[in-house]
Amino acid sequence: MEQLVRTAGETGLQRGADRPVTGLTLDSRQVRPGDLYAALPGQRTHGARFAGDAVEGGAVAVLTDRAGTELLGDLPDGTGLVVVEDARAATARLAAVLYRHPAERLAMLGVTGTNGKTTTTMLVEAALTAAGIPTATVGTLGFRVGGEVLTGERTTVTTPEAPDLQALLAAVAGRGAEAVAMEVSSHALVLGRTEPVVYDVAGFTNLGRDHLDFHPDLEAYFEAKATLFTAEHTRRAVICLDSPAGARLAERCRRTRLPVVTTGPGGDYRAEDVRATPGGTVFDLLGPGGRVPVELSLPGEHNVSNAVLALAMVDQLGASGRVPVPDLARAAGGLARAVVPGRMQRLELPPGSPVVVVDFAHTPQAVEATLRALRAGLAGGHGRLVTAFGCGGDRDPEKRRPMGAAGARYADVVVVTDDNPRSEDPAAIRAEVLAGARAEAGPGTEVLDGGARRDALRLALELAGPDDLVAVLGKGHETGQEVAGVITPFDDAAVLTELVHAVHGSAATHGTGGGRGAATHAR
Repeated sequence: MEQLVRTAGETGLQRGADRPVTGLTLDSRQVRPGDLYAALPGQRTHGARFAGDAVEGGAVAVLTDRAGTELLGDLPDGTGLVVVEDARAATARLAAVLYRHPAERLAMLGVTGTNGKTTTTMLVEAALTAAGIPTATVGTLGFRVGGEVLTGERTTVTTPEAPDLQALLAAVAGRGAEAVAMEVSSHALVLGRTEPVVYDVAGFTNLGRDHLDFHPDLEAYFEAKATLFTAEHTRRAVICLDSPAGARLAERCRRTRLPVVTTGPGGDYRAEDVRATPGGTVFDLLGPGGRVPVELSLPGEHNVSNAVLALAMVDQLGASGRVPVPDLARAAGGLARAVVPGRMQRLELPPGSPVVVVDFAHTPQAVEATLRALRAGLAGGHGRLVTAFGCGGDRDPEKRRPMGAAGARYADVVVVTDDNPRSEDPAAIRAEVLAGARAEAGPGTEVLDGGARRDALRLALELAGPDDLVAVLGKGHETGQEVAGVITPFDDAAVLTELVHAVHGSAATHGTGGGRGAATHAR
């Protein structure tokens, strides 16, 4: 233990452990024999309150801060103790040492921003894989290397806690990965989960309203994201100019002399001759190296923006010298086969059913971008756009009305339902979303309270005819729904597939069904 603490540069060793440290965790429920338990301050309580449980579970030592020492109680003889000023930062450094700094053996690409992190990360993986560089991914969809999903209980939603991240990086390096594309959340940056990783390339998608239950305001949210774009955290930056925050961040990088390129209109990399296709989008990527034709498996302008950012990051990774310079045209070929679960995911349904798309859009900007893209796909046709979505509880309540308004701006029918109400009253959340939708709705737009999610999805399908498109937003890839603190299984894609057979089964067989007559009856 003493060697581990010294190597990490810590000076807070109070006493050594009588057994070697073989692991590190900050969750007392997941302690394994030989672990160092990091007792950290949290939003609701301090981890030091659970140190006794951790030691009973096999922890051989405890790391905490000064406040934690007052809550520890008496530790058994032979239990090591490290007391530091910043326990989170120390945990990250110790984890990196314990797992032998795996990030230094990998080309690291990090993506942050409000919307598009997951899609961009998956497109980076697809491009690098096509270029012959084995790549792992870390993010909302979980962990993958070489197309294989890695399972494990030590995870957090977007960016893992530092011990879990370092263990994961060591695992993927051991499985032959040469690069890692990962989402970097604002929570992770504030809480030091990615310390002391230095990214070879960091990408920025955009900035919108989100996570204001965690950050004091939008400025603090921006500054949290901006910490990734410093010399301490990345070697090169790729900034998308789609939101005003992008130009601001790019200028800051230039002032600090951090190597930076931009994407989007007027950027160093941009899309030209963009055309929708039945299978997605095609465009030409214009960059410093010339023009590259791109076929993208995803529809929508926002996904073109994500694709340009991903390819620019791949191109800049080659400039970093950490991996062989990828052939950009070869890398771009991977985007035609890219699959992003829960992102513009079109379900395979029987003939005669409406088109049904599932997407993770859960901010006002994402709802607008997704529905705008789907609306464009209906141009020239006779179908209607029906959407079902809600808003999560115990999160920023100020985004609920704007989300409802975004839905009413682009859809013909808006069915408001529950997302993850968590501890809040579902009906109260729906009322806020409904108010925003009704205030924005034009004369031809229907706004309905669909109630519980399964009922609302059924209603949306009943309202839709075979020429219509149903967009179910908010949960995407998620397979559970949290109501009153209880998580129950709920997979939008699976539920919709089940319901469409019940609602449109006979109609699909005869090529009819749904439409306005069904809508009137359903209401």
